[in-house]
Amino acid sequence: MMQLRRLQPQDAPLMLEWMHDADAVQHMRANFAAMTLADCERFIAAAQKDTPALHRAIADENGTYQGTVSLKNIDTAKGEAEFAIAVRRCAMGRGVSAWGMREILHLGFAELGLRRIYWCVDPVNARACRFYAKQGYTPITPEPDAENLLWFEVFA
Repeated sequence: MMQLRRLQPQDAPLMLEWMHDADAVQHMRANFAAMTLADCERFIAAAQKDTPALHRAIADENGTYQGTVSLKNIDTAKGEAEFAIAVRRCAMGRGVSAWGMREILHLGFAELGLRRIYWCVDPVNARACRFYAKQGYTPITPEPDAENLLWFEVFA
């Protein structure tokens, strides 16, 4: 049984694992390859505040960290936030990302009262594009924007 839980200090080495997986991060906007264990530890410590973003660990039945799912740039006045997800290679293709996405969207709508959650993806990130299509999402931008990104959104 999967669980969505707060990030914990012991998650840092496994978080760093996906950050240093060149295939997993090649189409992401941040330079994750430059991250260190100390960076992960600082991120986890800061994530305990839940503002201005909410970050949760996707953990397996043993509580082992599989990835991070987030609602970033939370704007309660507008009722919206940006979705993000990253998982370890060993979690890919096992339904972990789909489960984590459903859970964080539910949390955003049901518990935070958000009305809209949006995200973007680089169109050359074929794995992510296939994942979102499989989840039933289509881009709201038929062509990539000025930053060469496809945008998605979902409403409560």
